[in-house]
Parts: sequence; structure tokens; C-alpha cells
Amino acid sequence: MSAEAGLKNWHRVLDGGSDPAALAEIIREDAVFHSPVVHTPQSGRAKVVGYLAAAGVVLNTEAFRYVREFSDGNQALLEFVTELDGIQINGIDLITFDDAGLIADFKVMVRPLKAINKVWEMMGAQLAATAGS
Repeated sequence: MSAEAGLKNWHRVLDGGSDPAALAEIIREDAVFHSPVVHTPQSGRAKVVGYLAAAGVVLNTEAFRYVREFSDGNQALLEFVTELDGIQINGIDLITFDDAGLIADFKVMVRPLKAINKVWEMMGAQLAATAGS
């Protein structure tokens, strides 16, 4: 049941613009983020919030939509599509929730290679801009 509750919160925060404060409320302190372009997992709420807030700015365009969603127990898989600078992006969010419905682990996979490169470029710029403010 935790995935059901967690997904409701995830969609609410995403629909609200991925506000960092709202994201922090639905993410465990010891959560881990797995990026499609960063080699090592990023641990801790602050880092996970930073990546997810940046992704909300970069990926959550008018073209963004989830096309499939599966959940079982504490696990959820959400397939998404979007477009950046004319490049079609297809990806998956694989989310593990704890028993309270908080995000414990968030893994993103993106395809094709051209899309990964575009996401890497735009996320790098967004993360740099956020770090500078």
C-alpha cells in the first residue's frame, strides 16, 4: 500500500511544480537518487531534492507525461515521455517507498543516447544555476 500513498504524493508535488520544500516532505532523510548520467548514487534528502527539483524544471515541460504506471507493494515504475529542443525522450522512474509512503530510492533511466546527452547538458546547467543561487 505504501506505493499507492507515495504515488499520490509524488503526483501532487510534480503537478505543483516540484517545489523543493514540497519534495523534501515526501523524501526520506536517507534517500538515494540514481541518475542516468551520474556514475555514483547520490545519498541524502538534500541531494535527492536537488536532483528532482532540477529535473522538474528541465523535464517537466508541456510535452511531459507519464504513459504507463505500475506499482506493487513498496515499488513503482512510471514510464514517461517528453521533448527537449526537438529531441524525443523516453524514460522510466523506478521508485521505492518506505512503509510510510516516503521516497527511499529513486532511479531514472533515459533513452535513446541522444536524449541522455540532452538531459545531461540541461540538467548540468540547471544544477549549476541552482547551486549558484
